[in-house]
Amino acid sequence: MPVSCCGTVHHGSSPRRIVHKKPGIRTCLSQPCSSVGPSMLRTEGAEERDEEQEDEGEDLRDGGIPFIINRGGLPVNEETWEQMWRHVARIHPDGEAVARRIRGTGDLPKIPVPSVPTFQPNSSIPQRLEAIQRYIRDLQYNHTGTQFFEIKKSRPLTALMDIAKEMTRESLPIKCLEAVILGIYLTNSMPTVERFPLSFKTQFSGSHFRHIVLGVHSGGRFGALGISRREDLMYKPLEYKTLTDLLQEFQVAYRRYWHTLCKVKIGHYVSHDPHSVEQIEWKHSVLDVDKLSKEELRKELERHTRDMRLKDLLRNICFQKIYFHWIFPSLQNISHLLRRVYFFISQSSFDCIAICLDHFNLILLIHIIGDIE
Repeated sequence: MPVSCCGTVHHGSSPRRIVHKKPGIRTCLSQPCSSVGPSMLRTEGAEERDEEQEDEGEDLRDGGIPFIINRGGLPVNEETWEQMWRHVARIHPDGEAVARRIRGTGDLPKIPVPSVPTFQPNSSIPQRLEAIQRYIRDLQYNHTGTQFFEIKKSRPLTALMDIAKEMTRESLPIKCLEAVILGIYLTNSMPTVERFPLSFKTQFSGSHFRHIVLGVHSGGRFGALGISRREDLMYKPLEYKTLTDLLQEFQVAYRRYWHTLCKVKIGHYVSHDPHSVEQIEWKHSVLDVDKLSKEELRKELERHTRDMRLKDLLRNICFQKIYFHWIFPSLQNISHLLRRVYFFISQSSFDCIAICLDHFNLILLIHIIGDIE
């Protein structure tokens, strides 16, 4: 039976979210589902609310099946623990029998705890990324229906890195969004590796499904880190020449499960500073893949790549410029660097500059050009 990247296809489901007043639990309950009969239609307003909640890290569905988020921290409190088992009984084919069988066994096998990867100085970037992916895979995908770590996309990077540290301490199974945060944490020590969130929205049998991986870019090649129930919807080695090639690889994988890729969200490069109070930019570019031709999609992805390079370059120049203005009043020490920036900008399209620069960076750009001239 075809499945989504992060769960089993659930025909005719229409999730509705119920927030409990008691702390620590938030569940998403679905109306009765059936393998036959017409799929329930969703209104445009409901779709927009889903998008908003997804942006806040509140998409409480695993492949169309609702799941619970542990909001009480670890160790899991008794109330969340019991809620998890009730949820398992509700979604598992064997129902309450599987919960009774596991909870009634006193000699459960000891689960090996994977070690956080360490690297030799001569280890190549592809080797390090492969080791990180192996560690993420060894944590295993979380099939319980309860996400153990609460990830809010609006939180600053430093807070998300604290959660990633907790993941390494607890060594619990994780879902795709947790894997992205963990991947960022484990690659922070690799300044030559750019990381960016890459989100997918697919459609199958009238239902929509969402998935996310961590895109990586280094040495002119693209790849991805992540976790999924499907081997071909997570890790991609650092070997794709363009972002288009990487995206097409995921698109082909989705087709194997009869999923149509509808939308892709590509975020900005994530800072390597684990103490940064910046928020991750989850959707710098939003592309309706099903409405674009191959050539239009390729051009949009190329423009996104240029935007990221330019914005990242200007951010670095901003820090350099401020530093040298404070330490050295003269610009002679960075004049060569600024001239290179000016040449790069002069070769870029106006659209590229306008899209990737906010008001502050635009003023900074004018200042830089004025200093050079």
